[in-house]
Amino acid sequence: MGEFQYKGFDLTDRVAIVTGSGTGIGKAIALGMAQAGADVVLMGRRIKPLKEVAKQIKTMGRKVICFSIDVRNLPKVRSCVNAVVREFGKIDILVNNAAVAIHEDLEDATEKTWNETIDINLKGTFFCAHAVGKVMIQQRKGKIINILSNCSFVAEAGIGIYCASKGGLLMITRCLATEWGKYGINVNGIGPAFILTPMNEPLLKDKHFVKWSSNRIPFHRMGKPDEMVGAAIYLASDAASFVNGAVVMVDGGFTAC
Repeated sequence: MGEFQYKGFDLTDRVAIVTGSGTGIGKAIALGMAQAGADVVLMGRRIKPLKEVAKQIKTMGRKVICFSIDVRNLPKVRSCVNAVVREFGKIDILVNNAAVAIHEDLEDATEKTWNETIDINLKGTFFCAHAVGKVMIQQRKGKIINILSNCSFVAEAGIGIYCASKGGLLMITRCLATEWGKYGINVNGIGPAFILTPMNEPLLKDKHFVKWSSNRIPFHRMGKPDEMVGAAIYLASDAASFVNGAVVMVDGGFTAC
């Protein structure tokens, strides 16, 4: 064996796509990727918050482009991926973060909630990976990071359909890792617990839920979006070159209890 050289967490000259990057976890990860040296492609349904994030990234001296896109629109997803390749010539990193969480007890579940949740969290995420994966397969390298959840492993009352979508995404992550490893593509997940984001605001209005969830986490508090960044940079970097099909739980110990 040759002399060991630690490759570190530097993302200089990498091109990273982050979906749902206008707010919350996606915004924090997009900014973190830029701080680590990457040029960033921002994707989300609302263009205004994307442009605000883009301004911050530009001050770091990184290239950044924005796409207003709903991940349920598969032709638009493919079109945006093609545009990224035309602009940058490659795609090194995909962070699948776009998601929705609708509070609805299962006895009151509606087809509308089911379709919206599954179409965004599972179908949309898979086909974003599918479109980017075709580029990475040609490159023979790439990093795909799916934002999972503690609900990928543990059932939570009131958000059963969300749990189903994130449980499915866990298996998609493992299947992609299994099939695409031969192309030099790493596919992994990050598993947050309850994070203080705009998406979770309806849940945060439930005092019983806040008390229960905080007590379940050994730190007795919810997480912050920027606490997800380190795991994302690690999985996107050469430091994680032999990590595949794994889930880094960033849940304050929720799933350890």
